[in-house]
Amino acid sequence: MSLSALAYGIAWAIFAYFVIYHLGYFLLNILAVVRMHDAEQSKILTDLPYLHSELEPPISVLLPAHKHADTIVQATQALLHLDYSKFEVIVINDGVQDGSLEALIAAFDLHPFPEAYRVQLKTQTVKCIYRSSRYPHLRVIDKEYGGTADALNAGINASRYPLFCSLDVETQVLRESLQYLATPFLNDHHVIASVAAARAASPGAGLPTRWAALFKIVDSLRNQLYASLGWSMLNGMLIAPAGMMLLRKEAVIAAGAYSRGARIAGMELITRMHRVMRDRQQAYRIRFIADPICWQQMPDHFSALKNDCVRSQQGVADSLAQNMGLLFARRSGSAGHLAFPFLLLFEVAGPLLECLAYVFVLGGLAVGVISWPACLAFLSVMIALGILLSASGLLLEEMAFHLYPKTGDLCTLILVAIISNFGYRQLNSLWRSMGLISWYAHRKPGELPEYIAPKRIN
Repeated sequence: MSLSALAYGIAWAIFAYFVIYHLGYFLLNILAVVRMHDAEQSKILTDLPYLHSELEPPISVLLPAHKHADTIVQATQALLHLDYSKFEVIVINDGVQDGSLEALIAAFDLHPFPEAYRVQLKTQTVKCIYRSSRYPHLRVIDKEYGGTADALNAGINASRYPLFCSLDVETQVLRESLQYLATPFLNDHHVIASVAAARAASPGAGLPTRWAALFKIVDSLRNQLYASLGWSMLNGMLIAPAGMMLLRKEAVIAAGAYSRGARIAGMELITRMHRVMRDRQQAYRIRFIADPICWQQMPDHFSALKNDCVRSQQGVADSLAQNMGLLFARRSGSAGHLAFPFLLLFEVAGPLLECLAYVFVLGGLAVGVISWPACLAFLSVMIALGILLSASGLLLEEMAFHLYPKTGDLCTLILVAIISNFGYRQLNSLWRSMGLISWYAHRKPGELPEYIAPKRIN
């Protein structure tokens, strides 16, 4: 076999890989369309004025805080005014001395309260629990620093209700967000988690103007939002996008709670819950909520966008690596036989393989083993498939939620969906490859909290 024939054989393999990659996401988008059609059928009822029936499951909202003195009061105030029948808000001050605790005490008239504290998960020492004299459903935990996962585990210990919602301080929420998250639990008693992705801006706020934020929006629509909805249809959503999560406390504790060694604790927990429930052969569902019920500030600069890409890639790789027992396991179902290998092959290895593919094709062109027409055909197909995938995500967003009613905003997103395939996509793959290599060089095992038989301390 000549060198030229070998090069063309490898090029065809690369071509097939990327065709399968894009076809996979197109199929997930089709499943998302089916799911959204079913959701539309029930909107006649959900669009009616909401009446609290007192049948909704009570919820504990957990808000870990670390170095957020300037925003913690505003974030807590927003949570206290959520529209839901019965809930509590637990703010966890994770060992920070930046004035966050003092700001909370002053804003909500907090006082130390010697209540019983149920210890189920071992965490860093809890120093004090405060209660508000103005808001009976607000408590603040002051503890020694242990990280986000440790803070959430302390919040689980203090929570009173069977469901808990976790989010971070940067996430802003719709007043009705808990209603959306709780609906799957009301409709199906097998549901153990519902997840909502954070959008770019609150409804009616308009489109961000910076290129980094626009690229992030299109990238999320392309690979995360509706892909997660498609996987949810198959009960195979292993990777939870950033936003809000509502979880059944019993199932979380059974799975080992939040891991202190995970790169993104919530993402890894969802993957582990799949593995544990499959191992125990227990019926369960993990749902994805596509409705825009929460939002976060998008990256303003490319340096922030790079950090976001690196962190996300490391989180995906870490979540899968810590739960390899799910891959092709005997009873792993769609989670282990479809979602896990797909994510491993296309999300974890994909960026690195894409970078190597560009190097191979351009290198083959330089040494003369690949012709100009073959190189242009390869690059043209890659770019065309990328544009179609970005456009399909944008089309689904517009059909389902019409978040950007201004014609100018929609035209801007269409333009960004096209332009992003000429440079940004390749840069994104490079950033994610760097994140993957860095994660592999510094990876460490997860650290689950020690489970303690339930008891109360005063």
